[in-house]
Amino acid sequence: MATDAATGTRRGLAMPPSATGLMGAVGVVAVWWILASTVFSSVGASGAQAIPTPPQVIQGFAESGWGFYVRNFSVTLTEAGTGYLWGNGLALLLSALVLLVPRLEGVVTQIAIITYCIPIVAIGLLLVVIIPVPQPGQPSGTATFLAALSVFFTTVVGALLGLKAADRTSLDLVTVYGGSRFTQLRKVRLIAALPAILNALQIAVPAAFLGAVLGEFFGRITVGVGPSMIAAQQGLDAPRVWGLALASGAVALTGYALVGLVARVVAPWSKGTS
Repeated sequence: MATDAATGTRRGLAMPPSATGLMGAVGVVAVWWILASTVFSSVGASGAQAIPTPPQVIQGFAESGWGFYVRNFSVTLTEAGTGYLWGNGLALLLSALVLLVPRLEGVVTQIAIITYCIPIVAIGLLLVVIIPVPQPGQPSGTATFLAALSVFFTTVVGALLGLKAADRTSLDLVTVYGGSRFTQLRKVRLIAALPAILNALQIAVPAAFLGAVLGEFFGRITVGVGPSMIAAQQGLDAPRVWGLALASGAVALTGYALVGLVARVVAPWSKGTS
């Protein structure tokens, strides 16, 4: 406990966020290890343990090799990245178009809601028939489309809310000096909308990766995170399944953190920093 010299009160020593996160991660691993070694330690009729211990997962990483993960994740990341750019680009373009032509807001909003409400599995089944099968080792068009679809709704909503959050006085000032709607969009609305847009783009990173993985289950491809999980599951290789799942979470979290870092640099006021 430390004493505040100004008020005379006692306050606890604050822990840095990194230390708190590390303690949480250690706690999760410890609970996982205990449960895997006790409650879920039984081996099924197939001879495989459903929940492996952390050392077994690490051993699975070593046996698979670095090249296995690079080969499969490179394909999935290509699909997720392409879908991320297409989905977010179209969402931002339509959101800006709504401000220039306000009558289109209802149409754009309805399109976004429809893309969000239709089950992604149903869309994947349709895309299997429409999109041709890719060459071996090439990204799947189905996975790319589902990755774009997964981010569209979030970015449309975030961009529209952000673009509408501009200060009315600033917009009127642009109008008084003869500025058009496009001038308002460029000089006022975009700056005011940056925090909301960047937050939407940050949330879209794990959504795009998840959409790409789901699309690989329909894309009839042999290389990628999705096919690797299916092969490991069919081979009753639980450590590899868990290894792929943990690696997927780490990749999505890394992308989320990178976009958050970009947001802190581009719009520091949105994160409470100078």
